[in-house]
Amino acid sequence: MEEMNGNLLEVKDLRLFFMTRGGVVQAVDKVDFTLKRTHATVIIGESGCGKSSMAKAILRLLPRNIHTYDGKVLLNGQDIMKLNEEEFRSSVRWKRISMVPQAAMNALNPVMRIGDQVAEPAMVHMGLNKKEAIEQAARMFDQVGVPTDFLYRYAFELSGGMRQRAALAMSLVTLPELVILDEPTSALDVLTQANIMNLMKRVKSQMETSFILITHDIATSSELADSVAVMYAGQIVEISDAHQFFNKPLHPYSRKLMASVPRLKADVEPEFITGQPPSLLNPPTGCRFAERCSERFAKCDQEPPMVKVGNREVKCWLHVEDEG
Repeated sequence: MEEMNGNLLEVKDLRLFFMTRGGVVQAVDKVDFTLKRTHATVIIGESGCGKSSMAKAILRLLPRNIHTYDGKVLLNGQDIMKLNEEEFRSSVRWKRISMVPQAAMNALNPVMRIGDQVAEPAMVHMGLNKKEAIEQAARMFDQVGVPTDFLYRYAFELSGGMRQRAALAMSLVTLPELVILDEPTSALDVLTQANIMNLMKRVKSQMETSFILITHDIATSSELADSVAVMYAGQIVEISDAHQFFNKPLHPYSRKLMASVPRLKADVEPEFITGQPPSLLNPPTGCRFAERCSERFAKCDQEPPMVKVGNREVKCWLHVEDEG
């Protein structure tokens, strides 16, 4: 299937709800998007909108309090949601799809040498022996710009940027088709953020790796993005080619997000979005952004469909033709 349509990943009607003491949290609600091979899709949105939960749903890194977990996740045309846990662990997780989790640079084991940690996935998922796995780890260190003598150091001996590179090397060591990055630059200074983004662009080109980058840093994400998906209150409300999105976003929420970014070459004050996102315990029945939207009108009390606008998609009544 992948050869026919060029898509590495297709996510269809994905839902992930959690049961809590307060009720059912609709963290990921009917999410659809595709990712082309060797492309990078950036998922942006405010904190708590479901970005990280969507990544965990794709990789099946699930807590015990699951209420609903269904939909389709097609990897090269294969619905990996149909695999049992052992099949998924042995053939998909880390082998074909890996992840750099939030605060990954602080998640390294402080009492293990970095090289042993990076080599471990290669031993488990590629069947390499210790020597072969260390050699593979060394190749990945070279790929991400970490000196190979750092293999024998501990996490506390590395700077924040180097720990982040080591975490990226760990995600690449099994040569996966897809890497999911969850806020990979959030704890780094601006210069290191730029270096990490340049590194990921080079890895994408040289290793032909696809990326899903989850972030709220719109300015930084523009460096890597081929396409952009905007999440709001558990749903994707816009999917667009990156160039078109950064020049002219369609959804009112997307426009507000872009207006919040400071501009170097324009004398325009950054804007802010009034109000708070709705609770995912009891989300609105109509448009979930309606309460905060300055362009709201009567039809927004109904849930809008996802409609095509050229080669883009947007979930907003403003872009639905009047049916008279």
